[in-house]
Amino acid sequence: MQSQPPQSASAPGPAPVVDVEQAEAALVEHYPRLVRLAYLVLPPSLGRNRRVLTAHALTQRSLPRGRKPGVAVAIPAQQGGGHRRDPGYTYVRLQVVRGALDAGLPLTWRSWPRRAQLPPLLPQVRGLRLFPRSGGADELALDQRLAKLSGAARAAYVLRGLEALDDAGVRMVLTAAGCDDPDDALAEADAVEARYALLASPEFDPCSLHARPTDLMRRRQHLKAAGVAALATLVCGALLGLPGDGWGPDGAAAPPYAQNPAAQAALDPGKLTVAATGAWRRSARTDFSVWPARGGLVDDKALLRRALAVWARPGESVQVSATPGTPSGAPPGPAQLLYAGEVDAARVVLLYDGLRIVRYAEPKEGTSGAALDFARVDGASGPEASALVVNRADGNVRYLTAPWVRSAAVRDLLKPAGQALALRRDADGVTEPFAGPAQSGRCTSWNALRMRDHSGAVRMVTDLGELTPARLTAGRPEGPREAAPADWTKSACSLASVRSHGVRSVNSWAYARQTLPETGAPAQWVCTRAETWRGAGSRSLAQFQTADGPTGAVAAKAEDSPACGPREPRVLAGVRWKSPGGNWYLLGAGSKDVTSLTASGGDQVQGNVLAVRTERTARARLTGTLADGTKVPTLR
Repeated sequence: MQSQPPQSASAPGPAPVVDVEQAEAALVEHYPRLVRLAYLVLPPSLGRNRRVLTAHALTQRSLPRGRKPGVAVAIPAQQGGGHRRDPGYTYVRLQVVRGALDAGLPLTWRSWPRRAQLPPLLPQVRGLRLFPRSGGADELALDQRLAKLSGAARAAYVLRGLEALDDAGVRMVLTAAGCDDPDDALAEADAVEARYALLASPEFDPCSLHARPTDLMRRRQHLKAAGVAALATLVCGALLGLPGDGWGPDGAAAPPYAQNPAAQAALDPGKLTVAATGAWRRSARTDFSVWPARGGLVDDKALLRRALAVWARPGESVQVSATPGTPSGAPPGPAQLLYAGEVDAARVVLLYDGLRIVRYAEPKEGTSGAALDFARVDGASGPEASALVVNRADGNVRYLTAPWVRSAAVRDLLKPAGQALALRRDADGVTEPFAGPAQSGRCTSWNALRMRDHSGAVRMVTDLGELTPARLTAGRPEGPREAAPADWTKSACSLASVRSHGVRSVNSWAYARQTLPETGAPAQWVCTRAETWRGAGSRSLAQFQTADGPTGAVAAKAEDSPACGPREPRVLAGVRWKSPGGNWYLLGAGSKDVTSLTASGGDQVQGNVLAVRTERTARARLTGTLADGTKVPTLR
């Protein structure tokens, strides 16, 4: 969450002053916001890596220079809003905007370059490219529109949206930053649709970054001669200058320049392991290790070699993604081949190394635009190892199903009374495409994949934007059962909150039922908990659901909490509810082990549900008590 800047002033007065200590305090407090401001104003033509580093450099250089702490520095007054802005923040913001505008000026031979036009000395990152997390189509469209604006117009748009300045305030900042014609900048910014909420997106957050290697082959070529010369010098110096044992005792370790046999074997497509057909019938477990190699291209050694080489050293043009907590390094040894074939307009290879599923995809024509995806699957078995996403296109998804899956169908979780739509599968177990859950907009449907295995058991999974679909279960956390569509009818849309979060399974548990005051209508309290492959990062969500409501109302949520899980199968949540008669109530419910509930106003009831009259604006707190006297706070 971005820190909020001090608001602006309405009454004009003498220009405020700021000393170094005040400016430093403002810089430290609002650093993420200032770096985001610099990143948005900088021209996208710099490239995301240099744009990130330059944004940090401009922000870090925004303090007054050549001044001792405590010496006042005059700055222009900033107006707008209801009260005067903090002078320290106003000063450093002005320096950031001025530097970002200077960085966008073209270099010419007629004048010395300004400091902001040169690559930053600090911070520096060697061997890595840094860039913010990718956003959606809306963020990409906004970034493209901002790229077409001049630097001053871009600054005007960002100051309006991110800083909430009016036109007068924007004009003052641009004038102080050296803009020749602020009115033209404002007019140019008016041409871009005012989608200011997108400016707070992770797409434009240069403080939350992904890291990828630079072009390893080119770097190796550039350094090869220097490396050989340096190595020869060191070896000769050691032999001539060191007595006795030379380098010193390294035990049985190979020389640092020796090739690793396991790493070399991992790049040989002939060393890929393949499970025998029908191995899953004889195995004591059903996991990815017993999947046979399927697909029409399993014998295409050139394709497999490219997939392994890109896995070991992806180039700059390769789109790499990994679920949270999943390492994206090279394979430790020969991997297992699960699939290689043509799917839609791509050639796809699926590999398994015991910890991760790796998907390599390239266009049918050429290899530009290749993609490499990683997903953690350690400990997966049975339902969790029953399907993998083999391709997504135009909002549709295809799965490669496990060899023990006998049939597949699609169920819309929002329509539990609807019929399941049978999914055709080819001889390799790849399903026909079907619509995945919508990633944005209104939640009007939520499709899940229903599979029936060789034993007749029915499993249900759903696509959450990763290679492995999330398993859906229902019931008490200690012993959940396989979910039915009716278990998720009012909770399915909440699954969007855990998309691309490395989710392994999601459980829905109706932990309490309640009769609404005045109407006597039934309502229930449901807790949905998403568990991740990495263990940490679990998310719990308590919802209040009425019989006539299409979806539940979120009452409370928590992250990295044992509540509503197998370790601590209890939950407590409350919500304000307005009756049809216009009266407000505090409703609360806990799991069955909660024996009494107490509201902040002193109202107490025996049992695990509560309904008391309250004022609309009254602050209400809820506490539960167990049979042994232990207090249970609400989920948070």
